[in-house]
Amino acid sequence: MADQSPLDRFKQALTGASRALAREPEVEVAWSADSPAAAGKNFRVPLPGRNLPPEQAREARGFADSFSLKLRHHNSALHGRNAPAEPLARAVYDAAEQVRYEALGANNFSGIADNLDAAIELRTASDPIARAQSADDVPLQSALGLILREKLTGRPIPGRAQAGVAMVRSWIEDRAGADFDALALSLDDQKAFQSLALDMLRHLELTREDGKDSGDDEEGEDEEGPDDSEDDGDDGADQPDPQAVDMAGEPADGDSDGDSESELSSEEEMADGDVGDEGEEGMMPVRPNRPWTDLPDTFDYKVYTDRFDEIVEAPELCDHEELDRLRAYLDSQLQGLQGIVTRLANRLQRRLMAQQNRSWDFDQEEGILDAARLARVVTMPGHALSYKVERDVEFKDTIVTLLIDNSGSMRGRPISIAAISADILARTLERCGVKTEILGFTTRAWKGGQSREAWLAEGKPAHPGRLNDLRHIIYKKADEPWRRARRNLGLMMREGLLKENIDGEALQWAHSRLLARPEDRRILMVISDGAPVDDSTLSVNNAGYLETHLRKTIDWIERLSPVQLVAIGIGHDVTRYYKRAVTIMDVEQLGGAIIEQLAGLFEVEN
Repeated sequence: MADQSPLDRFKQALTGASRALAREPEVEVAWSADSPAAAGKNFRVPLPGRNLPPEQAREARGFADSFSLKLRHHNSALHGRNAPAEPLARAVYDAAEQVRYEALGANNFSGIADNLDAAIELRTASDPIARAQSADDVPLQSALGLILREKLTGRPIPGRAQAGVAMVRSWIEDRAGADFDALALSLDDQKAFQSLALDMLRHLELTREDGKDSGDDEEGEDEEGPDDSEDDGDDGADQPDPQAVDMAGEPADGDSDGDSESELSSEEEMADGDVGDEGEEGMMPVRPNRPWTDLPDTFDYKVYTDRFDEIVEAPELCDHEELDRLRAYLDSQLQGLQGIVTRLANRLQRRLMAQQNRSWDFDQEEGILDAARLARVVTMPGHALSYKVERDVEFKDTIVTLLIDNSGSMRGRPISIAAISADILARTLERCGVKTEILGFTTRAWKGGQSREAWLAEGKPAHPGRLNDLRHIIYKKADEPWRRARRNLGLMMREGLLKENIDGEALQWAHSRLLARPEDRRILMVISDGAPVDDSTLSVNNAGYLETHLRKTIDWIERLSPVQLVAIGIGHDVTRYYKRAVTIMDVEQLGGAIIEQLAGLFEVEN
């Protein structure tokens, strides 16, 4: 115990408290450098600073308490059985249930209430409700959840959200104010609370009236016994189960918060969806999956201003101590994957080295004695053609650029997969004599940054084009050895780095860097999770503005450029953009995706 750090002791105490609160002896608590989340009995809570600042310690306790209360008081099968199909209604339904089980802890233990306040403050900081300028910008599920929490626990609305809540409070209370009193009397009865919550949704006109009877019938079936309850849970899961595994490949395991986030995938929910339940997930832009039509001939992509864009090396974005901490966190993610990593690296190395196999010219007058001709040497010692000469197969000098999407929707497991992929490939390719460059792309700010401010100051000229500040990141230069750049990859784990993404310009940037290289073969591999999304640009241009530019850029590279282009989609299908692409859901699929794609490019006949 003497050699344990304060952080280790805090984690040990937090795990013990979580097990006691959840009444589950198998609960495990781990630190997370990205969004807090829970999968079954495994909790990932925010990593406090080394000196355990009190506010950061309370945030970690708050998320651990919330996950423990959910494990103890929440029945996921019952919750999913009558969940509404409408995305916004489902989000409000999930938010109300979270308020219920958190209120059970807050009302009984003042310490838990304080911890939950800290967690909610952290969630609210990244929720769109904190930046809402009008009632239309306020996510309904966030506002209703905070008002309901205020009614059920007496805890105040977080300061950052007060203005947003005030914009919609009267509308919510006029329609659902009477429901709050009834909900307060049903906190310890999830089934009754659920029925009242569905009534509240109808009063808010978020669900149709004709869905009530079927929900009541299913509730009645729940009373027949444990076996029926399990069957009903399976049947009821038909509604949410297509989203039961999130884009990072982690099972939701009854996590209603994850379900609500996955359901909110329409463009209309961009301001409302993916809110609050999982930390900064509320900031995530929504990936549109629009049907594609021919490119308009009149399309002309333009940039309002590039004064605020930046190309920056990873160490410039945080200090060395933080980079070391983030790299240590990434290494901890790799620990359980060492066997997979080794197999993948060896597999790729064999595929690449096979392209460099030696060949021989036989029956030469001099060179190395050919063992297959030994009999002839003995019987015909004067024969001169018993030697062989080694001939190297031409293997083009090659460079591979990994261009990694650093957008907000990559938070959590997807960005971990991308960082692990880059780490594996950089090490393996370097071992094979192939140079590797690792780049990332995002924006400097949410919703436009200084570019949008300049546009507003200049009178909002129509059709401004791209309206955000680009941030292009160099994690590893092509001529830089992996051992010097390995620490930089940890930056992807940094909270707050991942914002919005403008893929077309990032692709052009990476492509131009490749064209400037002297290597004969140039390969550009894009690791992304879907379409380009930037709220500021899309709000003042055509809906498909960024997507159209991305497609034109891809089309040009694939048809006319000497650069070979391949894409890996993480959790989202990118084959609608790239001719050569594949989708993976987790790191275990790397062997069937990145390895095959990259090795396949090396095997292309020249």
